[in-house]
Amino acid sequence: MEGSSPVPAPIFRAVCSSTRPLYQLLKSISFTNKIHVEITESGIRFAADHARVMQGVAHWSKSLFTSYTTNLPKPVQHRRNDDDDNEEDEDEAEDTAPPNFQISLPALLETLQIFGAAEAAARQAKAEADPYRSNLRNYRPDAFSNQTLGMTGTCSLSYAQDGEPFSIVLEESNVKTTCNLTTYVSETPDDIPFDIEDLSFKIIMPARLLLDVLSEMVPTAPEKLTVTASRRAPYLRLASAGASALGSTSVDFAKGRDVLETFSVRERWAQTFKFDIIKSATEAMRIASKVSLRGDGQGVLSMQFMVEVEGAGPSFLDFRFVPYAVQEGDEDTDEDGGGSDEDEDAEMDGNGADAV
Repeated sequence: MEGSSPVPAPIFRAVCSSTRPLYQLLKSISFTNKIHVEITESGIRFAADHARVMQGVAHWSKSLFTSYTTNLPKPVQHRRNDDDDNEEDEDEAEDTAPPNFQISLPALLETLQIFGAAEAAARQAKAEADPYRSNLRNYRPDAFSNQTLGMTGTCSLSYAQDGEPFSIVLEESNVKTTCNLTTYVSETPDDIPFDIEDLSFKIIMPARLLLDVLSEMVPTAPEKLTVTASRRAPYLRLASAGASALGSTSVDFAKGRDVLETFSVRERWAQTFKFDIIKSATEAMRIASKVSLRGDGQGVLSMQFMVEVEGAGPSFLDFRFVPYAVQEGDEDTDEDGGGSDEDEDAEMDGNGADAV
């Protein structure tokens, strides 16, 4: 039609043949109702925040899709004005920000479950009956799955323009389902600060070991979880405590490559967290193969999970936890019970070697 303006290309469009990896990654951060979505050329970033004491980030990398295209707004070039450099820098920062919005996480998860609903329901029932089964990667197809039998469908995701719905089109077995999810004005939460340049410790271990420990602690109804990393035994300790009469639990990890694949401790680190927020990461522990534990000088705990997705390479889930405020009395008691940093340094010097 003459005079009509051409329809602009959508900001984002992607196609995949299976939504199981997408669903599993998002379910790992399902501790909040709304999530912040950020679209980039390398993938989609989903961030969830709980009361500024816990943050979870899931990444959908472009390798999870058979097709991934973006039409991101190009930054506007400003003329240099020596009299107003600061305002110019702020404008340019706004122009280069990637598209972002908020969306309902339960609605998105429910939509992704429509794709292959029968198979997903059967796998979920088995996973709930035996939570350890999920370590075998529930999203992998079995011998009788639609994907193996050549009956795969497609899932198309798109975001047309700022303020438009996030559209998901599912086609499977000659059935087409279109879901338009409402997007909200983004209230971008600041990331919980984590100083990568001031790491007190870094430990890489199998994620299932962490899941096993938390599963054993749950029956005692703990309220707090204390994480301690040290250059001498116990090298890594998880201790739970609560007000119940069931007592407390403490688990020590030996420093062996079959348990602690990477072990690097600069100084003794001990922080206490609310048990429930750590437990919120158990879904990530179920589907991940490895977890990297890191603590910085401010006491923030970082957990980065590596999830192996067949045919697409690894994906990552990032969690950050803020500890309880340390009282002076607690700090003194902790030092008396665990030894000071000077004592550890003296012992390491006497042995002629440091921990690796």
